[in-house]
Parts: sequence; structure tokens; C-alpha cells
Amino acid sequence: MKPKKSYNPGDMRPVNKVILYVLLYGGVLLFAFPLFWMLSTSLKTIAEIHRVPMTWFPGRLQWSNFRQIFIDAPLGRFLWNSVWYSAVTVAAVVFTSAMAAFAFARLRARGSLLLFGLVLSTMMIPSQVTLIPQYLLFTKLHWTGTYLPLVIPAFTASSFTIFLMRQFYLGISKELDEAVKIDGGGQFTMFFRILIPLSKPAFATAAILELISRWNDLFGPLIYLNDMNKYPVSLGLANFTAAYGATPWNLLMAASLVAILPLLLIFFFAQKYFIQGIVITGSKG
Repeated sequence: MKPKKSYNPGDMRPVNKVILYVLLYGGVLLFAFPLFWMLSTSLKTIAEIHRVPMTWFPGRLQWSNFRQIFIDAPLGRFLWNSVWYSAVTVAAVVFTSAMAAFAFARLRARGSLLLFGLVLSTMMIPSQVTLIPQYLLFTKLHWTGTYLPLVIPAFTASSFTIFLMRQFYLGISKELDEAVKIDGGGQFTMFFRILIPLSKPAFATAAILELISRWNDLFGPLIYLNDMNKYPVSLGLANFTAAYGATPWNLLMAASLVAILPLLLIFFFAQKYFIQGIVITGSKG
């Protein structure tokens, strides 16, 4: 029986290579076009935006638009609120989910698979179903108007992050557990001194996914926050046009670019760990 020949991109015919690269670059341009359009619009004047026929590039770069957005709205405050809110919730979700995932992956207990199935089943419950009971609960606790309803639930872990981390832990040899026991260590030693240092790819993947969710969260802050000084950037952008009679598209696009810039930078510098974590956690069933 002949061994299977491994795939090598260098073995492709030149025509197939050209077609492949055309499709790849076409996909890149397709997904990058909204970002280009936002940048182009943010550097135009209102007159240029409404000009007919449409212009692709601004006649004169209006860099003052990026300064104006911090004058017309407390965008700096919005960004800071999003930074600390996202940092706290991401750290809480990733750490508590990692502990739960460790228990499901490394500890033996009767009914653990059934309990894990129940945890996963919560992902099928729409958030709108629990919205009213949660709001009534937080109202009775006098938490509305603060970040407590948004931050405290993050310490109860996330079912998806638990699943992601569990898949990663299943790929780590259980011989390490025996080695730790022989050296006199317990479960806490195994988790904090062995698994956590090995979990950088999984932590990065879970943190990036959770960060995107928290940074773009509009519904939660809209329900629980009523003070503009506490608005995150997502809610701040939604109310950005309130002070204008008509939507200032150039300023709105400039503010949107500033809002997504942190996510782009974080993903750019952490993409190595993110891709590695996706590959590793997806290789275990």
C-alpha cells in the first residue's frame, strides 16, 4: 500500500496558484473595504460626503475631525469606561471558566458528564428569556445605574469559555497529574503551577473572544446605565449624534475608528496565540 503523499503548495500548477492568490486577495479587499470606507469618510468634510458623484478619496485630509470628536463628546471617558469594564470582566470570565474547565477535564466525579451537558445547554437559552428576571433581581439589589449588574455575573464563568478551556485541558497529557502527585503536589499545584503556564494559547483565545463581546456590548449598558459619564464606548457611539440635528458622518466614522483601534491592535499582537489556541482546542473532541 502506497503511503499518502503530503500536500505541498509548491506542487500546484502556476495557473492554479494564480487563481488561488486572486481569490485570497479578493477576499482581503472585500473584508478590508468597510475599514477603508470608514477611514476615507472620517477624513472628509460634510460637503465632500454628500457630493455627487461620489468621491473615493478626500480632497484635503481633515485630521481635525479626530480632534473634534474628543471636544464634542467625552470620548476619552467612554474609552476608559470600556477599557476597565472589559479588563475586569474578561479576567473574571477567563479565570473562573478555567477553574471550572479544569474540574470537568481532570477531576473524576459521578455525574460530571451530565453536569457538563447542562452547562453547555445554557448556551441555547436566549439572553432575552432571562432579561426581565435579571433586571428585577438587580433592581431589588439597588444595582441599577452601576456596573455591578455587568461585572458581577462575569465571576460566574461562561459556558462557551468553559467548553473551550476544557477542550484544551483534554489535550494535555494526564501523566503530568501523576508526576505532580509523586512530588507531593495537589490539585491546586497542578492547576496553578502546571496548567496555567501551559494555557497561554487557550487563555489568549478565550480572552480575545470575550474582549470583543464585552467591548461591543451595547444591550447590557443600555439597560442598566443611565449616567453618561458611565457609558462605555459602544453606548457612547450610539448616542453620539444626539447633540446634532443631522448625523455628522465624518465625525461618527472618526469616532468609530478610534473605538475599534484597540481591538485591532490587540488582535494584531496576539494573533499568534489566538490561532494556536483555536487549532489546539479544535483538535480534541
